[in-house]
Amino acid sequence: MLDVKLIRDQRDLVRERLASRGGGDEAKVDEVLGIDAQRRQALAEVEALKAQRNRVSKEIGALMGQRKLAEAEARKAETRQIGDRIAELDGKVAALEEARDQVLLRLPNLPHASVPAGRAAEDNVVVRMWGEKPVSVFPLLPHVDLCSRLKLVDFGRGAKLSGSGFLLYTGWGARLERALISFLLDLHTGQHEYTEVSPPYLIGRDCMVGVGQFPKFEDQAYAVQEGLDSSTLGKLYLLPTAEAPVANIHRDEILLEAQLPIRYVAYSPCFRAEAGAAGVGTRGMIRVHQFDKVELIKIVRPEDGYAEHEKMVADAERVLQLLGLHYRVVLLCAGDMGFASAKTYDIEVWAPAQGQYLEVSSCSNCEDYQARRMNCRYKLADGGNRFPHILNGSGTALARLFVALIETHQQADGSVSIPEPLRPYLGADRLPLPACCP
Repeated sequence: MLDVKLIRDQRDLVRERLASRGGGDEAKVDEVLGIDAQRRQALAEVEALKAQRNRVSKEIGALMGQRKLAEAEARKAETRQIGDRIAELDGKVAALEEARDQVLLRLPNLPHASVPAGRAAEDNVVVRMWGEKPVSVFPLLPHVDLCSRLKLVDFGRGAKLSGSGFLLYTGWGARLERALISFLLDLHTGQHEYTEVSPPYLIGRDCMVGVGQFPKFEDQAYAVQEGLDSSTLGKLYLLPTAEAPVANIHRDEILLEAQLPIRYVAYSPCFRAEAGAAGVGTRGMIRVHQFDKVELIKIVRPEDGYAEHEKMVADAERVLQLLGLHYRVVLLCAGDMGFASAKTYDIEVWAPAQGQYLEVSSCSNCEDYQARRMNCRYKLADGGNRFPHILNGSGTALARLFVALIETHQQADGSVSIPEPLRPYLGADRLPLPACCP
């Protein structure tokens, strides 16, 4: 969440940066400050009353020593009244703090000064491109037809099992998905210095609050119920991305500065209820409710945050370079960024049969926004505590990578050539036509 002290000290800057997102959140700044002013006033009264109680307590001791028992009893009655008022004000302070924090939890992060102005994807800035769009001498098949012809994905039976927006990988398709996951994990651990972790796929509410998914986007999550016990509904959620558990690994901890930077990589399936809002059909892999992803997380010193951010983008780009896929890197404008992000680059891979770029990675520096929400700090050499920057990125998402890979490397005979770095993982140099096909 945002630092309330920053809001107090630089309210105009906070309003301006929130307004750049175009969501109207700048209007909540005065609400935060109003509640905070009431809290601080009540807190000042509490502190004054506690000081008064301490003085009276000392006077009681002196009166007792002088045998002035009646006066001492009168003073004791006074301290009880003061105590009752302190208890009342403590409750008021706690309630006001809770009310203030509830507003803060619903405020997005402030865009970094380098983030371009804009309200939608049309205002994003293409930073660079890699490779060239492939030119084919034969008609390209879209991924749906390729998957059906090569028996890589059974879209109809996936929908039969779980509804629209779910996939059933089969045969070489299942093997290719597994090969991609292993390739990505080995690349990031072996060459990019990430430590592999394997998180739970069911996570508590605190994890979702910590990364900024809740309370703003609670209606887009898959909540879990234990058996028939309806009272457990919403205690656990299917993770929307491995970011949610992995970024929370050090929640409520104080790390040592020498431990930073921390770099984690994790594979997980991802579950997105909101995919249906775009009208997911029974076929296709572009928008689905469940997909695989390899996630990158960094916890770093603030002064290293943006250098590490650029390195994370380069780590994700390396995936596409090794697989021979044309892509572009896009700097998102303020209005198109995620809720918790201060700055985001999207990496979009070219899918030739789709004739469009598909986002396969989104790399964000959330600065100390998530660290404050999850109370993750590190200790400085002078003994003070500081919030780190927390970064997340897709390294990469699999469903769309799968699409771009098979569409880019399809051959005239209907097979799909496999890029050299991926062949040891698949145990083959191409996805062959099934024996039943010509």
